[in-house]
Amino acid sequence: MPGLVFFRTTDRERTVAFYTERLGFEEWLEQDGGCTILRRANLLVGFCGAETTETEGIVTVAVEDEAAVDELYGELSDIADGPPTRNEAFDIYQFFATDPDGRTVEIQTFLHPTPPVG
Repeated sequence: MPGLVFFRTTDRERTVAFYTERLGFEEWLEQDGGCTILRRANLLVGFCGAETTETEGIVTVAVEDEAAVDELYGELSDIADGPPTRNEAFDIYQFFATDPDGRTVEIQTFLHPTPPVG
């Protein structure tokens, strides 16, 4: 079974809508206790209703290639910190954006071979 990361949010509906409508996640599991777990490929992220919002950490969406990064930048440029750039230190192509809770979202592709996931 894959792992997953949970974040508390004060506005679960708006946050879930952002990840499904703008980043292409799908609802994987709705928990009666007030958590929605979303899935995009092998990434599982859960958002749980709470009195405070957690914004520490980065949700990174890894895509196939630079064209996919550029396409998502076109869709998210209104919330992006800047255009995609090459990060020589990690040999990736990336940009950062901010979700409705103020959490950092990174869109990236690896520019080098990677081992299979799973």
